[in-house]
This record gives sequence, structure tokens and C-alpha cells, in this order.
Amino acid sequence: MRILLVEDEVDLGEAIKRSLSRDKYVVDWAQDGTQAWDYLENPHVNYFLAIFDWLLPGLSGIELCQRLRQSKSCLPVLMLTAKERMEDKIIGLDSGADDYLVKPFEMAELKARLRALQRRSPQLQAPQLQVGPIVLDYGTATVSVQSESGTASVISLTAKEFQLLEYFMKHPNQIIPREQLMNQVWEIEADPTSNVVPAQMRLLRRKLADYGLGDSLDTIYGLGYRLNLPHAST
Repeated sequence: MRILLVEDEVDLGEAIKRSLSRDKYVVDWAQDGTQAWDYLENPHVNYFLAIFDWLLPGLSGIELCQRLRQSKSCLPVLMLTAKERMEDKIIGLDSGADDYLVKPFEMAELKARLRALQRRSPQLQAPQLQVGPIVLDYGTATVSVQSESGTASVISLTAKEFQLLEYFMKHPNQIIPREQLMNQVWEIEADPTSNVVPAQMRLLRRKLADYGLGDSLDTIYGLGYRLNLPHAST
């Protein structure tokens, strides 16, 4: 799942990104509102949640919310601010924010509010995603493989492996070009010319092979990659 974080306080931005990345989110971090709007207008990137600071260089968090809603976007937005007066909260919510969190805050509360926004989102997803014997659980951020006997074995995946497999599971039996994977699973600032996609694919394929699923990730030479499982269903 991809999140846009817009925060100009470097220490706080780094802390939020580090914490959310550990929870297997893909996090794009912008430090001013103008850069954030450029990210939001990128046609190759889809965000599921956004975190806006109120006071930002360039466009403020309020202005970002207003632009989003004027463009008919339903992207859920959590507003961060040191402003705690009721009047300020009303301004933030009326601008289009879905929730409001006053600084300073605990990271656990930030994550809880993001989970609540996710549940209320028009893009609401089920607690689990299953394709063939592979089950991805969003609540625990784990992936398991179900055997024919009904037992489940958890696969130990890094954050990037989890994000890659999630994307394939959302697009089973589809050929996905390398460029599309770069756009959707890697942060915007990632080097598009690097060898990172095939390297991560090899690592993920090896882990799936330990559970008899090494052949489930096809490389379609010249086209991309495909999750190929019999009786795939989502």
C-alpha cells in the first residue's frame, strides 16, 4: 500500500517514513506542498492514503486538501498540525481532510488513525487477500501458504518482497512490465535504471520455492513478470 507523506520537519518526516516502511507501506515523502502536488498528479502512481502537515512551504496542507477535493479525488487524508483550537480543527476538516492529529503525537496513534481511514475509504480492501494457496493478511502484515491439509506456513518476507507480492496478488495472471513495478512498488526517488526489480524478483522467487511455489512467478522476456497460479482467485 502506497502513502504520500508531506512533512517539512526533517526529523519527524524521517521518523514517520521509517516507522511506516517497517510496517510494509511504500512511502513517498515530500517536504513541500508544491512537490507533493506534483507527486499527486503523477499518472503512474496511485496512493491509498495521504498525510499532510498543515504548515508547509509552497502549498499548505489546507491548499493541498482543497485541490484534491476540487479534482474529485477521494484520497483519504490525515492532517498533522500543532494547531489544537477547535476552530482550526473545523478549518482542516472543512478543507477536505478526513482526520486530524495534533503534534506531538505517538506513532502508535498515527498508525491507528491510518488504519481507521483505510477501513472507511472508498478504496476499502478486505482484511485478507488470497490468490491460490497464498494468503496475505493486512492486519498482521504477513503472507502464508496454505497446504492441501489446511495448515498454513508463514513466509518470512522483507518489506519490499511483501509489497511486490501484494502487487502481483492484486493482478494475478497479468503480465506486469518492469516499469510498472518500479512506479507502483518503489518510492518515486528510486533510480529507474537500476537492476533492483530483477534482483528482488529473484529473492522473492527463492522464498516461494521453499514452499513449492518457485514456478509461480514467471519472467516473460521482453514484457515483464506474471504471478501464475492455478485457480487464482482474489
